[in-house]
Amino acid sequence: MSEKQDSNIETVSIYQVWDKPVRIFHWINLVLITALMFVGLIMLFKAELGISGLAAKIKLKELHIVIGYLFVINLLVRLLWGVIGSGYAKLSHIWPSFKAASDYQQALKAGKNPQYLGHNPLGKLAVSAIFALLIVIGATGLLRAGTDVFYPPFGAAVTEYIAADGVDPASLKPYDDTGVDQQKVAQMKPYKSVTGKVHLYGAYLLMLVVLIHIIGVIIAELKHQPGIISAMFSGKKRLKDKPVDE
Repeated sequence: MSEKQDSNIETVSIYQVWDKPVRIFHWINLVLITALMFVGLIMLFKAELGISGLAAKIKLKELHIVIGYLFVINLLVRLLWGVIGSGYAKLSHIWPSFKAASDYQQALKAGKNPQYLGHNPLGKLAVSAIFALLIVIGATGLLRAGTDVFYPPFGAAVTEYIAADGVDPASLKPYDDTGVDQQKVAQMKPYKSVTGKVHLYGAYLLMLVVLIHIIGVIIAELKHQPGIISAMFSGKKRLKDKPVDE
């Protein structure tokens, strides 16, 4: 932390809050989620876009999966850093509290403006929800990658399970019934369907939560704590008041 005098003679303290790994994760995550949603929407509306044919369907899924791998790797690195990292990188600093969020709202209504180095209590609720959704979406995406086009880490287990007697599991092809035990495919279908629905509606819910988060950040930037957006670029926050969570 350092201090300097502004032209209005107020003392502003500068705190190093977000370290480089956290900032890198944030922006890579933003790019990858945007790319996943873009490709996902193309997959959902491919007929309306004039995209047809099994080959195109598989290629779109493979592109979605490859981006998804990068997304999962980035998320795993962030979760690991949230355990072994220090300061406000730790996941414990984003653990939400409904009581703290309620108290924060009451303080704002009373005309107070508590300052935070990390996320404020409302921000913690949003960020925790986003992390939970990212984990669910990542896990279900990997499962669907295995059942749809037999990609790792579950693809080998899926082909081993659905291959007919005497058929080499490695010879099975996506969306091709050749060499497949239809009874086992039927047994697996309900679980595949549930996984797909959780993945899809989880993505929709993530869009909503991210939108709420962005609106909340903009409101906080304009009304309560200027500089929180720039802090995700520089890692530093400038506060005139003593932070509640120092």
